[in-house]
Amino acid sequence: MFSYKGLIPIYKVINQLDGCNYSAQTIWEKSKSGKSKQQYSCFKEGIQYISDATDLSQIPDSKYDFIISSNCLEHIANPFKALSEWLRVIKKDGLILLVLPNKDFCFDWKRPVTKFSHLVEDYENNTQENDLTHLEEILMLHDLEMDKQAGTLEQFKARSLNNIENRALHHHTFDLDLLREIYGYFNLEILRTYQKGQDYIILGKKK
Repeated sequence: MFSYKGLIPIYKVINQLDGCNYSAQTIWEKSKSGKSKQQYSCFKEGIQYISDATDLSQIPDSKYDFIISSNCLEHIANPFKALSEWLRVIKKDGLILLVLPNKDFCFDWKRPVTKFSHLVEDYENNTQENDLTHLEEILMLHDLEMDKQAGTLEQFKARSLNNIENRALHHHTFDLDLLREIYGYFNLEILRTYQKGQDYIILGKKK
């Protein structure tokens, strides 16, 4: 998404990019540990934090000029808690760019878009990342034909019950209307929205 030939090729114009992973070992990336160097393009490096997206306590307030997140927020049980942390670590007038999957182009296509009020409830109730509130809906409506990696229904259920370790579940589904409402809730000035195939993209500025 952000590489030199990606849809939003920002790697070639930024000076540095630090990253954050919830664990040193994930189903997407392997062999990361602690606060270490990461290479995000051919010639550029940054710091790799091992920390939950909802707890960036290793990072001081207003450290960064921007936050970018691609296909991450849907994996978080308490998205507003994560967003509040992401906004804390960017400066005034800092930018936040989110890329999220369009459910109509992936295994979530049968699921309804999450209600804004539900996200607010999760935030107010301090929902934790071990939450499996949506598991019944997911097991019923997840299109396994579009997610071969998940295996059979029994294998998918077993993986899902261990989501705190693998974080593979899409807790929530989004569309641009919901994303606009979320940005409004956090008093973010929306600079750009874009929909292209399987992706929703929204760029906002911290006031």
